[in-house]
Amino acid sequence: MKKAIDFIKTEPVLVIALALAAISAFFIPPDAAYFSYIDFKTLALLFCLMAVMAGLSAAGFFTRLAEALLRRVTTVRGVVASLTLLCFFFSSLITNDVALITFVPFAIIALRLADRADLIPITVILQTIAANMGSCLTPIGNPQNMYLYNISGLGFLEFFLTMLPWAALSLVFLLVALLFIKNGPIAALQGERAPLYLRAIPVYAVVFALCLLSVLRLVHFGICLGVTLAVLLLFDRGIFKKIDYSLLLTFIGFFIFVGNMGRIPAVRDMISTLLQGREVIFSAAISQVISNVPAALLLSGFTESFDLVLIGVNIGGLGTLIASMASLISYKFVARELPHKKGRYLAVFTALNLLLLAILLGIYLI
Repeated sequence: MKKAIDFIKTEPVLVIALALAAISAFFIPPDAAYFSYIDFKTLALLFCLMAVMAGLSAAGFFTRLAEALLRRVTTVRGVVASLTLLCFFFSSLITNDVALITFVPFAIIALRLADRADLIPITVILQTIAANMGSCLTPIGNPQNMYLYNISGLGFLEFFLTMLPWAALSLVFLLVALLFIKNGPIAALQGERAPLYLRAIPVYAVVFALCLLSVLRLVHFGICLGVTLAVLLLFDRGIFKKIDYSLLLTFIGFFIFVGNMGRIPAVRDMISTLLQGREVIFSAAISQVISNVPAALLLSGFTESFDLVLIGVNIGGLGTLIASMASLISYKFVARELPHKKGRYLAVFTALNLLLLAILLGIYLI
C-alpha cells in the first residue's frame, strides 16, 4: 500500500491520465479506433529527444558549457543572470525539463562554492520561469509544443513567430527581475572542471540533427527512431534507464481519454462551446489545475485553433507549481537542499509566476 501511495505522489499526472483513460473506456469500450487516437510520431520524437539529451548530459556537455561561462563572471548579478539565461536559451533546444535538470543543480553548486547560498531560491525561481518560457519558442522546447506542432500543420517559422512575442515579453520580465538582485563582487568559479566525454558528443550531435530534421518533416520519424535505438544499443545502453517513460505513458493515457471523449457527442459539444473564442484564456486556466501538457492533449481534440491553444498552454505553464510539471523538478531540488526554505520558495515562486501570467494574459486581452 505504501508503495502505491508513494507512486501516486511521485507520478500524479501519470496516475490521473491512466485513471481517466480507464474511466473513459467504460463509456467507449476498447476497439480498433483506439490505435488511431495515439500520435506515434510525437511519442517517437519525444523518446529520441529524451535519449539525446540524456546522452549529452551524461557526457558533461551542458555542465562544461555552463562552467566555461561562469568562470568569466565576477559579479552577483552576473552569476544569477548567467544561470537564468542559460535556462532560457538552452530550453528551446534541449527542453525545459532537461534544462532544469542540468542547470539547477549546477546553480546550487556554483552558489554554494561562492558562499552565496542565500541566492539559491530566487535564482532557481528565475531559472524555472526562464526554462518554461524559453522553451515555448520551438517545437522541441517542451512536450506540448512537439504534440501541437505535429497535429497543427504549422511551419517552423510560423510556429516560432507565433510564440516569439510571448517569449520576448517573458525575457524582458526576467531582465527587470534581475535588476532587483543586489549586485556586488563574487568569486569566479574555481576548482576542477566537470569531466567531458568527447567521444560521445559527436554521436549524439548527429542524432540530435536527425531529430531536428524529423521535427521539420524532412526525415521520417521512423528513421530517426531506428537510428536512435541503434546508437543506444551499440553505444550506451545505460541511457535507456534515464528516459522518462512515465511521460510517454502519460501521453498515451491522455490520447485514449481525449479520443474517447471526442466520440461522446454531449461532451464534445460542451468543451467545443466553452473553448470557442476563449482558447487562450481557457487553455491557460485549465493548465493551472492539470498542467499544460495534459491541457494541450485534452483541448486539441475540440478545436482547430491550434495556434491559440499553443499560446494558452505555454503561458499557462506559469502560475501554480503544477501548471508546468517541469516546475516540480526545481522545487524538488530546493526542497532537498534547503528544506527550511520550501515555504518561502513556494510563496515567491507563485507570486512571480502569477504576476507574469497576469501580465501576459492582460496583454493578450488588450
